[in-house]
Parts: sequence; structure tokens; C-alpha cells
Amino acid sequence: MTRPTDEQVLAAADAIVDAFRATDGERYFALFAPEASFVFHTEPARLDDRAAYERLWAEWVASGWRVESCASSDRQVLAMDGGAVFSHTVRTAVTTPDGPDAYVERETIVFRVDGDGLVAIHEHLSPQP
Repeated sequence: MTRPTDEQVLAAADAIVDAFRATDGERYFALFAPEASFVFHTEPARLDDRAAYERLWAEWVASGWRVESCASSDRQVLAMDGGAVFSHTVRTAVTTPDGPDAYVERETIVFRVDGDGLVAIHEHLSPQP
């Protein structure tokens, strides 16, 4: 694959959302390259690789955090040779040690072509005003 189709990008994004929705860290992180970076408005600094996010995720889960629901809407795909940029609005409900929480965010995921598939190399979350 040189240039992914919109359907391939949407399928890759859906796989990420589905794994997140299930709080399935193993499946979720397998969809990101080891060198992937993450920018979350809820964190004080960028996470410079997948391992840093995996450690943070493990802390969340150990504290009792889990995803209850996650829905993607307002989706856009910008495909190009070698990859794609996917953006959407994501509505998430979670259980935390302090009780339930819900939020709406804008998310961008950058994908790189990896053989016959796509792998995520960057994720950015911003609060939805």
C-alpha cells in the first residue's frame, strides 16, 4: 500500500476506538508504533513514546479507571502517500476512582503505512469547547 483509502483509514481508526472502548490495553497499544507520541490536554507533558503512555495507562487501570463508552463522530480523513491524518470528535464516559466522568474532545491520529496496513504514530487530544 502506498496511499491508503478512506475506508482503510476509517477501519484503522475504528480499531483504536474499539480497543479503547473495551479498555483493552494490549489490543489498543498494538495499533501504535513504538515511537508514537501522544499529546493529551490532561497531561502536563507530551508522552514521547508508546511505552510512556503504556505506563500511564497501567497507572490509570490500577487506580480503578476504565472506559464505559466511547463514540466517534464528525470524522475526516486526509490520505496521502505514505499515510493519513484522521480527525474526529470523541465522546467518552469513564469510571475513575472519584466516580463517573464524561467528556467531549477533538482528536487527531496520524497514521503511517506499514506493509499492507496502517500504524498510528501520533495522537493528539484537545478539549471540545
